[in-house]
Amino acid sequence: MKRFTILILAFFGVIGIRAEGPAQLVDKDLVLTLQKGGYVIYMRHPRTNPDQADTDPLNLDNIKAQRHLTDDGRKQAKAVGEAFRTLKIPVDRVISSKFYRAHEAAKLLGVAEVTTSADVSEGGLVVSPNENNRRTKALQQLLGTPPTAGKNTVIVGHKPNLIDAGGKDFVDTVKENPQSSSRSAMANSNSSGESL
Repeated sequence: MKRFTILILAFFGVIGIRAEGPAQLVDKDLVLTLQKGGYVIYMRHPRTNPDQADTDPLNLDNIKAQRHLTDDGRKQAKAVGEAFRTLKIPVDRVISSKFYRAHEAAKLLGVAEVTTSADVSEGGLVVSPNENNRRTKALQQLLGTPPTAGKNTVIVGHKPNLIDAGGKDFVDTVKENPQSSSRSAMANSNSSGESL
């Protein structure tokens, strides 16, 4: 099985994006590596309104009943997209959760066509354990699928999905970025999405 690297941006850690300012480069070697493509980049959606809740999670078409991005969250998503373009990080596709906050962030990136998928949508207590397990396996498979040569794939999802797919211990090892409230990590993976 071919090994490759998955980049986890559990949101904005690697390029240190701040809503109030331009991109701050944290790791030039990483950016040079991303410019070559071959990565799956997982991003948690940006900031949301903490006073909102998902009050109708079984009906994702009811956008008014979902937690939304804040204005700062929208600025963050736009800034990440701008950083990808400025740094010439190639993206061939963006897969987002069906929750509006993730889908809106994915569209605001403006780096590639966005498709939504239940496979990266938060399930929690509103779907069956079997469906949560299916989504976990599907996300692991997506994380383990090499992108088109010379390109990267971006997934915009939720922290619980990453915990389910990578395990709590993996997510706990993600280091805080001192320049933002973000986290980033890289993990070697095989084609089934299992960490190596």
